[in-house]
Amino acid sequence: MLQKNQLVEMTCENFGKDAEGVCRHEGIAVFVKGMLPGETAMVRITKTEKRYAYGRIDQLLTKSPERRDPFCPIYKRCGGCSCQHMTYEASLEYKRTQVESLISRVGKVDISLPPVLGMDKPFAYRNKASYPVSTEEGHPVCGFYASRSHSVIPLPENGCPLQASASTAAIHTILSWMKSHHIPVYNELTGKGLIRHIVTRSASDGKLMIILVSTNLSLPHKDSLIDSLRQNIPEMASLYVSLQDEKTNVILGQTNLLVWGEKELFTSLLGFTFTVSPLSFFQVNPLQTQKLYSLALEFADLHGTENVVDAYCGTGTISLLCAPKAKHVTGIEIISDAIADAHRNAVQNNITNADFICGASEDVLPRLVADGMSPDVIILDPPRKGCERSVLEAILASQPDRIVYVSCDPATLARDIQFLTGGPDYQVSRIQSVDMFCWTSSVETVVLLSKGEVDSKKIRV
Repeated sequence: MLQKNQLVEMTCENFGKDAEGVCRHEGIAVFVKGMLPGETAMVRITKTEKRYAYGRIDQLLTKSPERRDPFCPIYKRCGGCSCQHMTYEASLEYKRTQVESLISRVGKVDISLPPVLGMDKPFAYRNKASYPVSTEEGHPVCGFYASRSHSVIPLPENGCPLQASASTAAIHTILSWMKSHHIPVYNELTGKGLIRHIVTRSASDGKLMIILVSTNLSLPHKDSLIDSLRQNIPEMASLYVSLQDEKTNVILGQTNLLVWGEKELFTSLLGFTFTVSPLSFFQVNPLQTQKLYSLALEFADLHGTENVVDAYCGTGTISLLCAPKAKHVTGIEIISDAIADAHRNAVQNNITNADFICGASEDVLPRLVADGMSPDVIILDPPRKGCERSVLEAILASQPDRIVYVSCDPATLARDIQFLTGGPDYQVSRIQSVDMFCWTSSVETVVLLSKGEVDSKKIRV
C-alpha cells in the first residue's frame, strides 16, 4: 500500500484527462503531473486514496523524445496550461487519443480519429483574458490562479505568451495606477477592497476593450487611469467598470458602466460582423474558430431548403453563418443578453431568416417538437455538461436528417453520442477535433450524426 512521501520508481503508461501522466504500482493508478508516456522517474507520493494516488517527479530517470522545456517561466506554478512540457505535436496527439478513447469506450462507437487541426503558430492567439488581482508584499499583482486554488501566480514581466501584447501593456498600466494611488485590492476572505479582476477583449481590427471588475462603479482617480491607458495603449477603444459586489466565482457583474470610449467593438468572422460587448460570448481563438465553424457548416450540408435549429446558440454566431445557406434558422439560448446580441448581430448582417428564442434548450426544444416542429438539421453547441436528456429525446422524436454536435468536453460528448446512436436511426459519420486552446488539455470536437448506415463501421475521416 502506497504511503504519503514514499519514493517509488515508476514508468508512465499513458495520459490522464488533464494531461497528467498515469503510472501504476501494484495495481494502483498514480497520477503524476508533468510526466510523459514512456518516461521512468522516481516519484514522490503526495496524496493517497483507496484506489489511486497522486505523486510528483522527484528525479526523472528516462526522458521522452517529446519532452521540451516550457516556454513560460511560471508554467510549473500557473494553472492555465498543462501541456508546455511536451512538443506541440505531442499535445495534439494527446488530445486526439483522449477524444478517440472516450468516444470508443463511452460512446460505444468504433472510430479512428484524424489528426487534430492545430495552429501554425500557437502563441498570442487569445482575444480575451481574465486576470484575478491580488497582493504580493503589499503591492497589487495580477496573473492566473495556481492549479486547484485561488492563489494568484503573478504574470511574468513579458506577460502570458498566449495573450496579445496590448493586453499585457494594459495590465502593467493598471497595476501602476493602483500602486500610485493606493487603490485597494479585493480580498476574497474578508469581502473588502475594490478591484477584483482585469478583463481584456480584442476585436479582429486590433481594438481593445478593458474591463475593471470592481465592488463599486465609482473609480477613484479615474481620470488619471484613463490618461495613462490612452498614453500607453493606443489600441484601447473602451474602458468599462463591471460591478461585482457579491461573494462569487462569477467574474463579471450584470451592471457594466462605460467609463471611456466606444460602447461596443465589432469583430469579423467568415465574412460576418459580430458585436463584442463586456458580457457577449465569443470564442477566444479567432483563427481556430474559423476552422471550427467552417467544419460545422460543412457537416450541416445546407442547400437553401433546410429548416435549422441551433440549440445553445449563444450570441447567434453559428445561426447567422448558417442562415444564408438555409431556408430558416431558429436559435435557442437561455441568456437574455446573448439573445439581445444575436438579434443585433442578425440586423447588422442583414439576416432576415433567423429568429431567436430566449429559454433553456431543455425546455424550449421539446416544446417546439411537441408543437410540430420538424427541423432538417439540428446543431448543438452545449456547455461542458453536455445536453440534458430532454434535448436528446426531443432530437430523436423530431428525426432531423443531420445532427451537428460541437463540443468542448469529450466526456459529455461521448455520453450524448452513446444515447443518440443507441437506436437504429443515427450513426456517427464524420468527426474532427480542433485545437482551440493550445497548450491546455482542452479540445473542441465537431461530430456529424446522420440517418442510416455509414459506409464502414470503423469511421475514418
